[in-house]
Amino acid sequence: MPIVLEGVSKRFAPNGWSAAGLPLPVRQAGGRQGQAASDLEAVQEVSLTIEDGEFVCLLGPSGCGKSTLVHLIAGLETPTAGRVLVDDQPVTGPGTDRVVVFQEAALFPWLTVLGNVEFGLRMAGLPAPERQARALEFIRLVHLGRFALAYPHQLSGGMKQRVAIARALVMHPKILLMDEPFSALDAQTRALLQRELLELWQRLKITVFFVTHNVREATVMADRVFEISARPGQIKHRYAITLPRPRSEHDPRLIAIQQRVLGSLEEEIAKVVKESMDAEYPMAPRGPVVPADRNLGSHI
Repeated sequence: MPIVLEGVSKRFAPNGWSAAGLPLPVRQAGGRQGQAASDLEAVQEVSLTIEDGEFVCLLGPSGCGKSTLVHLIAGLETPTAGRVLVDDQPVTGPGTDRVVVFQEAALFPWLTVLGNVEFGLRMAGLPAPERQARALEFIRLVHLGRFALAYPHQLSGGMKQRVAIARALVMHPKILLMDEPFSALDAQTRALLQRELLELWQRLKITVFFVTHNVREATVMADRVFEISARPGQIKHRYAITLPRPRSEHDPRLIAIQQRVLGSLEEEIAKVVKESMDAEYPMAPRGPVVPADRNLGSHI
């Protein structure tokens, strides 16, 4: 089920006041004179196509509109200009063909793993035997079969995210939208869930749109990586990752791609820092990307 964004822009209405309670100044933004500083243009004229069954990652600095694009595709927001198409049909609201996994698992604490995974099926009106059988199937797919009757407070962070993924996939979506789902996890758990997600994607043959800040994560997982600029977000670069899977972090071809992405991404991060501090900010010199087992903290 292909996703197409045609000249999509999203602007959030101004409130006219800063967080400190002071009137916000009028400035030139996005080429428009006299636009209020609080008139936030999150993304501007974004056009892209994601093919059916493709795994695409979106990279960019903080506040550049990555989550906004997820919300637009999900139908949780409507574009100010342009249009979003899924399977050649305009997106006018949420649909069961698209599900979102957020950074926080957001599980119902009073429900078990089974209760959380089958919740959407219950809302859809499926009979109890059918929805429980289907929920258990996906709980096993994310390797939580022994924890079906556990409650969220009994689970680790990685296990909670597995439940969130199972809860999304049990609805049989065509498109899985993931908004930094692994960012709060430790490195080992993150690497494990990356492998498991790729296995699920290949098995279920769905389209995945994955937002991340992690260059290694993006290049290891994706068919293509889209780099989005500082706000207002625009697609700055597209990187095709044609290396066969499974990919090794030690592959010099992958490291070379990561170097290119990091070099371009640092320019956008510097813009964000300059805007927020209203001053030039010298970025630290960037050394070569090294494999994870020899990375003692650089590029954090």
